[in-house]
Amino acid sequence: MSLLSKLFGAGRSEPKTKPAPQPEDYKGFLIFPDPIADTGGFRIAARIEKEVGGELKTHKMIRADTVQSEDEAKKMSLRKAQVFIDQMGEGVFR
Repeated sequence: MSLLSKLFGAGRSEPKTKPAPQPEDYKGFLIFPDPIADTGGFRIAARIEKEVGGELKTHKMIRADTVQSEDEAKKMSLRKAQVFIDQMGEGVFR
């Protein structure tokens, strides 16, 4: 790439946007696996939602666990959120 091309942005690609996570219904809760890119892999994370009393409640779950692949992180995020829901029920939103 020539110096002029670098200066004027030729060949520069658009930033890639991550597609929105698809929800998984689990016991009336919606789980949106949404791992966070981190050094050396992906951090386990998910958004948990449920309508309670006509109001949409949301909880963002972020774990210290990291894994190498994004696909594995999505699977682990879903499993960890399911365990969290099993343990806490609607207490997730307190």
